[in-house]
Amino acid sequence: MPAMKFFPEAIKAEQPDMERPGVNAWLGDTAVSTDEDKTIAAGFFHLKKSEAPLVYDYTYHEMKCIVEGEFKITDQDGNVAHAKAGDVFYFPAGSTITFETDSYGIGFFCGQRREGEG
Repeated sequence: MPAMKFFPEAIKAEQPDMERPGVNAWLGDTAVSTDEDKTIAAGFFHLKKSEAPLVYDYTYHEMKCIVEGEFKITDQDGNVAHAKAGDVFYFPAGSTITFETDSYGIGFFCGQRREGEG
């Protein structure tokens, strides 16, 4: 039986820059499953106040839990949520989601994708 894996203080780990012009956003995979058919990746998404919003096209299913700060999250249909710590989202594959913040926000995500595909 495989052993569990533990990632202490993972929220503090430095994440790669998403390299979007005008957007202060970082995202990194903390853990990735070894299941080849149903791979899931989990980690942290950080966003700081930016000149431009982050617009993201989801090619996979993802759950996101806001763990710190706040976000304004808008979907392709114009639905808007003002998210804070404790709020949970499901972003289905094919959705386009816009992330903004007046200060900063951190979300923990779990997505049905392979490592680095986010």
